[in-house]
Amino acid sequence: MPTAATSASLALDLTSGLKTPDLEKLYQDLHRHPELSFQEHRTAGILAGRLRGAGYAVTTGVGGTGVVGVLENGEGPVVWLRGDMDALPVTETTGLTYASTVDGVMHACGHDMHVTWLTFAAEALAAARDTWSGTLVVIGQPAEEAGGGARAMVVDGLHERVPRPDAVFGQHVAPGPAGLVSHTPGLIMSAADDVHIVVPGVGGHGSRPEAGVDPVVTAAYIVTRLQSVVSREVSAADSVVLTVGQFHAGQRPNIIPAEARLGLNLRTQDVKVRERVLAAVRRIVEGECQAAGCPTPPEVNTGAGFPATVNDAALDAEIADVHRELLGSGGVFDFGPAMGSEDFSLLVPTGVPYDFWFVASTPRAAWHAAPGEELGEKITSVPGNHSPLFAPDLSVLLPGVQTLVGAALHKLSG
Repeated sequence: MPTAATSASLALDLTSGLKTPDLEKLYQDLHRHPELSFQEHRTAGILAGRLRGAGYAVTTGVGGTGVVGVLENGEGPVVWLRGDMDALPVTETTGLTYASTVDGVMHACGHDMHVTWLTFAAEALAAARDTWSGTLVVIGQPAEEAGGGARAMVVDGLHERVPRPDAVFGQHVAPGPAGLVSHTPGLIMSAADDVHIVVPGVGGHGSRPEAGVDPVVTAAYIVTRLQSVVSREVSAADSVVLTVGQFHAGQRPNIIPAEARLGLNLRTQDVKVRERVLAAVRRIVEGECQAAGCPTPPEVNTGAGFPATVNDAALDAEIADVHRELLGSGGVFDFGPAMGSEDFSLLVPTGVPYDFWFVASTPRAAWHAAPGEELGEKITSVPGNHSPLFAPDLSVLLPGVQTLVGAALHKLSG
């Protein structure tokens, strides 16, 4: 395996011919044409075409709209590089000249940046086959935002269609000083669970509430009581976020509906804590429904979710060293585990080490102008992922390609 300095030096050589206008052209085109989960047909077509042009054997439609490119280049390790492709149902308000042209849809999480990085990294590595040996697998994953993309690709036979990897790499754009990279050994992102609740009631006329059982009032008590789970049932040493993001009930002001529906999102970093919180949610829902005299038991179902993302510590240390050589000693920091979640780890075959890191992308001027002194304070004051104002600085296009290339080269034998 080459040293970190060698991998970084080679990555810089391989990407020295990349032109900023070319990177910006692809990125801005993808940003203008966002596509929701499992609808990434145009994006997938662009990625597939570029991979074919670079010499990869390409398979499309994996898991719906997923793209897989395989480049065999002699004996050596197998490396997977993954980027996700889908956008969000968000109306963009950035005012960019290349803002989304699709009503109500925006690349508010930066997956357009991910596809750009992946495309140019794949092309740079293909053009320099004489510098490495092994097999490179490039994966354009659909539907990360919906939570089912990685799982869909695996169910569709991804692990059987391509060589088993020796390492898998991925990266994500995030708020922070543009150009810096955050590496965290071990736990880097939390597990996520969606919980769907149906509160049964007895519908009726708004003038005669005594004749029914109002599920709106019961659901409101549930929402209020759930706020005590994290503050009173979880240790202060454990990181947990419980959000009620959906509350749906009724059609008219004067009609008591027959049911109310709640949607919860739970973020945890420990399996036992997750089980304890889910049990508390169920207990509170059932208790409030019983107290209200609901006609039938409530429904509490756990839906789509992500496991925790846990980097291989040794691999992360190696890749962090490569990135320090690329970006300078101050270019890599450790922000610690995030409460955000990803389905990246679901793509990885069991037992295979992986490494996932963040590329900070807030324009430097905006970062310095943000209130606060510490990193954590400033991050809350700048547009982040899923914001309609999220706009990664274009200066991170080339560094994001280089970090992927450097990681791949560090594992592929020379």
